[in-house]
Amino acid sequence: MLRLIFALGITCLAMSPASAHFQELIPSTDIVPDQGDHSVGLSLVFTHPVEGGPTMDMGQPVAFGVLADGKKIDLRGALSPKQVDGKKAFEARYKLPKPNDYVFYLAPAPYWEPAEKHFLVHHTKVVVDFGAGESWDALVGAPMEIQPLTRPYGLWTSNLFRGIVLKDGKPLPNARIEVEWINDTSIKIPADAFATQVVKADQNGVFAYAIPRAGWWGFNAITEGKISGPDGKSADAEIGGTIWIKAVDLK
Repeated sequence: MLRLIFALGITCLAMSPASAHFQELIPSTDIVPDQGDHSVGLSLVFTHPVEGGPTMDMGQPVAFGVLADGKKIDLRGALSPKQVDGKKAFEARYKLPKPNDYVFYLAPAPYWEPAEKHFLVHHTKVVVDFGAGESWDALVGAPMEIQPLTRPYGLWTSNLFRGIVLKDGKPLPNARIEVEWINDTSIKIPADAFATQVVKADQNGVFAYAIPRAGWWGFNAITEGKISGPDGKSADAEIGGTIWIKAVDLK
């Protein structure tokens, strides 16, 4: 019996997630060149980036669009479903009409996490530059949002990325920010603590993180809240505000 209990305990530990849930919103490029095709592809996947999975089914996004010149354009009609590891995800393509900074944003459908017994709603954005615009810190107005204090593109590894966590448009003191890297399979995580990095904002909601490796990095500021569940009743939820940035090695 003791052996059985021990074996079950080891199984549960093996099944416990080492990394956090992250809503990916990854463009085909973060800087669009002046010459050639001015369109950008976007991949929307709900997963565990460092571990490369498991992937979770996404529901139909509540909102998906782009902010430029202070105006929002609804891009939900551009979404196409796709399968990632047998789970539902989405993709889209958008042609940038003129030089500017483009803030792509996503309000996903609430995801029920049975292990934590609450919904997950991670409002996500990424900035794509075309012609070095000046509006890379523009806000989309999500309930939870990270406003970059460091330009979120053209970043070298070892750069210090800074941002301010906003809840309902106001700085959130001492906010918790989870950080993950999209693993290109080149790194084996030595222990669970290395999978999801965690930093806390200061009294003004400001945080900083030095980027140690090239690739895509996600920063997700999280708080507890309430949403209207599928049955119309108030339900517990983890509300997140995520921003993605890309770093490149200085060679």
